[in-house]
Amino acid sequence: MDPKWNEDQPIYRQLRDRVVAMILEGVLADGDALPSVRNVAAEYRLNPLTVLKGYQELVDEGLVEKKRGRGMFVNEGARRMLLKAERERFLNREWPLIVATIERLDLDVADLLKQAESIKSNKNSGGGE
Repeated sequence: MDPKWNEDQPIYRQLRDRVVAMILEGVLADGDALPSVRNVAAEYRLNPLTVLKGYQELVDEGLVEKKRGRGMFVNEGARRMLLKAERERFLNREWPLIVATIERLDLDVADLLKQAESIKSNKNSGGGE
């Protein structure tokens, strides 16, 4: 997890978002344990209650389950559920803005697709960032 915190959003929410990103990226898989509240709090110099609040949001969303005395674990199907929600959010909120930008800049969709494929190829061949 990245130790830099954004001033515009509560830390517990950023922590929740980072765990979500780890699930989406496959860093955390179904059944994997989340880092302990105590370890995260110590590593990032956070109040344990802040970490717990971020983790509790994940529990409330059904992405993670608490196992008393053992910790928090990624629920079965969490990634699939997140992908569905993130795709919906992207298509409903971000995509219309992207389409408007493409039209405003009079960009050619075929050229954009070629460029996207080129970026993807470079990334997959290790030539990216």
